[in-house]
Amino acid sequence: MRYLLIVTLLWAFSFSLIGEYLAGRVDSYFAVLTRIVIAGLLFLPLTRWRGHAPAFVRGMLVIGALQFGITYVCLYLSFSVLTVPEVLLFTILTPLHVTLIEDALNRRFNPWALLAALVAVLGAGIIRYDGISSSFLLGFLLLQVANFTFAAGQVLYKHLLLKFPSSEPQYRRFGFFYLGALLIALPAFLLLGNGERLPGSALQWGVLGWLGVVASGLGLYWWNKGASLVDGGTLAVMNNALVPAGLLVNLLIWNHDADLLRLAIGGAVIALSLPLAGLGRKPVRIG
Repeated sequence: MRYLLIVTLLWAFSFSLIGEYLAGRVDSYFAVLTRIVIAGLLFLPLTRWRGHAPAFVRGMLVIGALQFGITYVCLYLSFSVLTVPEVLLFTILTPLHVTLIEDALNRRFNPWALLAALVAVLGAGIIRYDGISSSFLLGFLLLQVANFTFAAGQVLYKHLLLKFPSSEPQYRRFGFFYLGALLIALPAFLLLGNGERLPGSALQWGVLGWLGVVASGLGLYWWNKGASLVDGGTLAVMNNALVPAGLLVNLLIWNHDADLLRLAIGGAVIALSLPLAGLGRKPVRIG
């Protein structure tokens, strides 16, 4: 639990740092690639590369590609069309995606989860009721892809550790995670990145360095380790603890002009969607 609490505090600041210093200024694909490279350099020297089951290695590569590669590419792209509070509020749907993934793994259909998704979309519409545009909808959809891949990474990581137990510390096997993320971020930057929008100041490089070492390196490792040690319900709660923490940081330090009433009403509607997803099914512990 302490790992999840620590990472929640770290990530609460990360969203605002991205929105204030990188979004719209530094190429999104380059920012993600830089974070992956920096984080990977922390763990690659610590990783034991031999003696693992091939299926475990493949699993870690897939998890890294999903939870870091695809998630962060979509997250950064969403910042170009959404405000930081909107990004944070729309990440509240991650537990819903966890529910859908669990249902899929257990081969069952829950109509309440679909109703929950519709209610969440209604909440998003309230937040932007006078400014819904194609770019806003694109941002919302990008975040749902990010929510899904981040949720999938958490669920699959816990399942993978249970299937391939080891007496070694988790960090000795975590380097594969960053290699998987690199398989997504490097081609994305080479194909879609803009080489003319690289960091232009020491501050931007510093923010990328902090995000790479602390938020992505230590943060993602601690989050996945914490996720492997708690039950599914606790994990869902901690996924959403990031939202109020991140909003508090952003609104108090940077975004003083936000429409608090609209954010509160829309956020409340989105939050109400989460209990709906649990109706009509028995709670299932991940793993």
